[in-house]
Amino acid sequence: MRIADLAEFSAVRETGLAKLLPDRPRVAVGMGTCGSGNGAEGVYSAFKSAIEARGLDVQLAPVGCFGFCAEEPLVNVWVPGSPLLMLHRVQPEHVDHILEAIERDVLPTADLVMCKIEEWDHITGHVRYGNGYAEIPAWDEIPFFAGQLKIALRNCGLISPDDIEEYIAVGGYQALYKVLIDGKPEAVIEAVKAAKLRGRGGAGFLTGIKWEFLASAPGPEKYLICNADEGDPGAYMNRNEIESDPHSLLEGMLIAGYATGATNAIIYVRAEYPIAVMRLERALAQAHEYGLVGTDIMGRGFDLDIQIVEGAGAFVCGEETALIASLEGRAGRPRPRPPFPAQKGLYGAPTNINNVETWYNVAPIVARGAAWFSDTGSTKSAGTKVFSLVGKIKNTGLVEMPLGTPLTKFIYDVGGGAPGGREIKAVQTGGPSGGCIPLDMFDTPVDYETLAQIGSIMGSGGMVVMDEDNCMVDVARYFVEFTHSESCGKCVPCRVGLDKSLEMLDGFTHGTATLEDIGKLDELCRMTRDMSLCGLGQSAPNPVLTSLRHFRHEFEDHVLAKRCRAGVCEDLALSPCENSCPLHMNIPRFLQLYKEDRLDEAFLSVILDNPLPASTGRVC
Repeated sequence: MRIADLAEFSAVRETGLAKLLPDRPRVAVGMGTCGSGNGAEGVYSAFKSAIEARGLDVQLAPVGCFGFCAEEPLVNVWVPGSPLLMLHRVQPEHVDHILEAIERDVLPTADLVMCKIEEWDHITGHVRYGNGYAEIPAWDEIPFFAGQLKIALRNCGLISPDDIEEYIAVGGYQALYKVLIDGKPEAVIEAVKAAKLRGRGGAGFLTGIKWEFLASAPGPEKYLICNADEGDPGAYMNRNEIESDPHSLLEGMLIAGYATGATNAIIYVRAEYPIAVMRLERALAQAHEYGLVGTDIMGRGFDLDIQIVEGAGAFVCGEETALIASLEGRAGRPRPRPPFPAQKGLYGAPTNINNVETWYNVAPIVARGAAWFSDTGSTKSAGTKVFSLVGKIKNTGLVEMPLGTPLTKFIYDVGGGAPGGREIKAVQTGGPSGGCIPLDMFDTPVDYETLAQIGSIMGSGGMVVMDEDNCMVDVARYFVEFTHSESCGKCVPCRVGLDKSLEMLDGFTHGTATLEDIGKLDELCRMTRDMSLCGLGQSAPNPVLTSLRHFRHEFEDHVLAKRCRAGVCEDLALSPCENSCPLHMNIPRFLQLYKEDRLDEAFLSVILDNPLPASTGRVC
């Protein structure tokens, strides 16, 4: 059916609510990539088989990821009149017990129950599940979620990404309906400007200003592009958002298309995200079926089609001019600006490009207003930002916090610190183009300006935590190796600068560098930063420069003592037997753990690194 008026909207909404809050129990399994990787597919199949075998009147649905990836697989259980229960680390063998608890109207065992949700603010709508279970903590009382404010992730893990009716049930597409009824595209741009929404992909340029450029650009053709080419190691915010809530992306682009007068829209998504691509294609087909994409949208005379293009996975295509070149069928290489894409972009037409997460904030701004959005965050960085918290941290997952939140809140309050009581050494923000921030700077507010002042960037939201077992020389080498391999090679400063930087860093890890090389490396990285053509080359030296600034002693130790205290650089010896070990096992790592009386980890180190412990033990 095509939705053309409020009555049809309301009818679809009621149908969706009957799926979200049915008159029977509902079991929803988190089926994002992180959940599937931890066995969610098997859990879903076990539920399906058990429900059919028992003849139970239980609704089973797939949902996306709620964000706490360390506790996957996550399963939501709702019994009418009761709060939504969120179960964690559910395995197929737990399914019979969970269904028996539903039949008997009792709680599953305490080790499965993580938290409850009595009501949920979807920003564009509100859902009340029920009250009760006084002994179970609310979702925002769990340390991982305490302080989080879900705007971009408002629907993730709670609705089915494959069902447009469930999206409409929580207020989906009503912001689009509102702007079409109002008929004032310029008012939408003013609202986005007043909200101070900044691009969530890196530089943080004001979104409303970019839209204004496109709206005022002449020409019969105008393009909107969603940059879903997320390529940072350890970053998966965009993947999760699309897998869990694809319709929010479509709605944000449709609103922008109406506001700017765009005639075409394209979602450029990584082909390495098969689940995201599949769910996006389904969402687009459903939106076409309901008359929300295509021609005469909602009967208001507004036309906009959206196309999905799968990218080949080149990191440099995250840069907007390289992305445009890729869409045009050419090699993904940046070009000098001006002209800017808003002047001359895809096929020479005015073009606007925004990151995935930017689009997810559009409908909430329309629904709640600019003042509501700008009240959250810092003075110059309004709203929230989603970060992927990974690395040497207890609680990994997606964290959506108000901008301006100190790093220590992310690392210790939400992340729970390093596992095993180890000491955290640094956190790297902004992906391979970001900087390494030391422990003594963890009071730094996470916003665009502050991170830039200390040599890092926000980027798309990667946040990699490193502990005492990380060698910062090796960390710098790893990220330069990544950006070196991903460089398009078009400009000399990036192509040659990163190649020589990697060569020098290899010298430090192999013990062949000199003290003079520290100064040369610093000078080379600054030259690369200042003279490269695009953002990749300009920001690629950040991990090296910040490591040199805050962890210079580790570089000096590699040169003077020929020692890697973290035990990572295996060519740097701590004892005579290391150089003669035929297996080149990681003895520095073992000795460090043994010295610190971490015997279990030392034993594990031997098992992992040495396939013949008895033989080499006799030799040693």
